[in-house]
Amino acid sequence: MELFHIGFISVRFLDILDILIVAFLLYKLYQLLKGGVAMNIFIGIIIIYFLWWLLVKVLDMQLLGAILGQFIGVGVIAMVVLFQQEIRRFLIFLGTNSILSKNSFTKQILPWNWKLQTAEPININPVIKACVSMSKTKTGAIIVIARKTDLALFEGTGDLMEADVSKRLLESIFFKNSPLHDGAVIINNNKIKAARCVLPVTERLDIPAQYGMRHRAAIGVTEQSDAVAVIVSEENGQIAYASNAELYPNLTAEELEKRLRVDLN
Repeated sequence: MELFHIGFISVRFLDILDILIVAFLLYKLYQLLKGGVAMNIFIGIIIIYFLWWLLVKVLDMQLLGAILGQFIGVGVIAMVVLFQQEIRRFLIFLGTNSILSKNSFTKQILPWNWKLQTAEPININPVIKACVSMSKTKTGAIIVIARKTDLALFEGTGDLMEADVSKRLLESIFFKNSPLHDGAVIINNNKIKAARCVLPVTERLDIPAQYGMRHRAAIGVTEQSDAVAVIVSEENGQIAYASNAELYPNLTAEELEKRLRVDLN
């Protein structure tokens, strides 16, 4: 359906929809790439494509155009290899924010949602109380709480536990002399699945220098999954929270509880 006509240009409703979709995808692409090495790589790819277009289409330099054309020819494969983390984050965004994942009807009929329907509500009170207690004693900790993404790969890097979540157990795990304190605890379906887990560290360059490996690991695991992470700083005892590759530092117990309830329930 044509909306209006200007000279030789006719604008349809589908044209406007097309522009809006492309703008949305470019905005999400910018959000995924900003602050990291991937942004520099993406800019480099754009420069190579521009040079190829300039040399071949404008200046008709066949030899250089042919060499650069080889890079363009394998561009899709190269982008999959270089941006595998960013592509994973984008697909997680689509999966967790799609109509199918939020519609109550599809939640009941789709097989991959059956487990989510029968899962117990996540009890966040022991986590909050443990973090507040460890904050007072400046006990470093990182607690990862799974949502829909399976974290079995990360659980396998640590010591499997399958224990009920409790304030006392979390404090015991992260006690400085405990053999399990160096690493992350992963919680899924109100169970401490594993402790001393190794998490992926973010490669973003815009992380302030005062944040250590715990904070970078919390951002890293939320880049590669839809999990959330709570961090207690060993240096100053401040509580931080990571979700969707974003870090929220220096939270009070009330602020932490609010973010956990919004993200988990």
